[in-house]
Amino acid sequence: MSILVRIMVGAIPVAKRSANLYAAAHDGQARLGRRQYLLRSLRSCRDPETHRHCPGRWRGVVSLKPGPDGQRRRKKVSGRTKTEVRAKLAELHDEVNDGVVTNATYTVAHAIRDWLADGLAGRAPKTVSTQREVLEPLIGIIGAVPLRELTAATIRLALKELAATRATRTVAMAHAGLTRAIRHAEANDKVRRNVATLVDTPVGQGGRPSKSFTFGQAVALIQAARPYGLYAYVVLSLLVGVRTEEARALRWDHVDLEGDPDAEPPVPPHVDVWRSVRAHGDTKTRKSRRSLGLPRMAVEALSEQLQRQAAARLRVGVLWQDNGLVFTTEHGTQLDAADVRRSLRTICRKAGIAEEWTPRELRHTFVSLLSDNGMAIEEISRLVGHSSSNVTETVYRHQIRPVITVGAEAMDKIFANDH
Repeated sequence: MSILVRIMVGAIPVAKRSANLYAAAHDGQARLGRRQYLLRSLRSCRDPETHRHCPGRWRGVVSLKPGPDGQRRRKKVSGRTKTEVRAKLAELHDEVNDGVVTNATYTVAHAIRDWLADGLAGRAPKTVSTQREVLEPLIGIIGAVPLRELTAATIRLALKELAATRATRTVAMAHAGLTRAIRHAEANDKVRRNVATLVDTPVGQGGRPSKSFTFGQAVALIQAARPYGLYAYVVLSLLVGVRTEEARALRWDHVDLEGDPDAEPPVPPHVDVWRSVRAHGDTKTRKSRRSLGLPRMAVEALSEQLQRQAAARLRVGVLWQDNGLVFTTEHGTQLDAADVRRSLRTICRKAGIAEEWTPRELRHTFVSLLSDNGMAIEEISRLVGHSSSNVTETVYRHQIRPVITVGAEAMDKIFANDH
């Protein structure tokens, strides 16, 4: 690579004469002349005869290899003093040696949006939209900073500002997304190093912890859901423990409401949880792919759902879209997460329960009710399709009884003969 370094006095014009200016009337050129004259008067050129319209700044030029099109490429730096320009040239020289040529106009916002557009190929649209959502506040804070000028201190302050109003998980996702975006820019020779890796994620605000319904609340919820189209969904989530993403993708050909009692061994009514609404259509983990027996109430609820769906198909006629799904909209299309959340809030309100519950907490309730009734955590883990019982134990299990009475009951039995 040939590098030509030139440092010269007064080589930067204060105004570029465009075709529009040349095509203007004679008074337009006069305005241009007056503008140049005023600027010259503010800082006279040291060599006005050679460099017209020049403020007298220093400029350095580095000539690079020709580009793919054969055209000559040059990088320029400027400054008020020769020392400033030499320092900038030294930095530019190091970048050239590293094979990286940064651009002062390429900002953090450009890096993030390039990564969202090109660095998440094959990911689900939901994943991309989630990343965009968590990174937008960060763009608002440091998006205008040129990427080559971004420092670890700047990122640290930005994440701290984000942590003041966002949950810790959101801050961690934003930091991880920024790190990946800069890594993507680094791979495309836009920046020399990834300073985001030098920063620790700060602790943000506490998010809302998941919880589970009590047995009484679960009964009230089932009773309140009876008139609604989401009734079978609520029953299946509470009594079988399927994920909301698995329930929305459940097909009728994966539901057996009769089983085969004459088989050896007998096959009970069951659902095959083999699909989800994830981008690839598969379940979350390998162990999530499972067949689950149906309690009597779930069989009755799904039979009722089959009848409701048949009635809806007759009601809308040719507008019905037959996708073979168990839970659909009134026209047969797949439910989305917002549909389920909205309907669950309505049912909770009718049941006299606060409305802040989410669909995933139906599954949490399934785990907690079984645990509270003495089922081993390993068996519950198999039912819900967890990769290990540790997840079931630490995340999904909630103590439903307001007071832990196991110790007191055991001591009553131990000391019963002393009274």
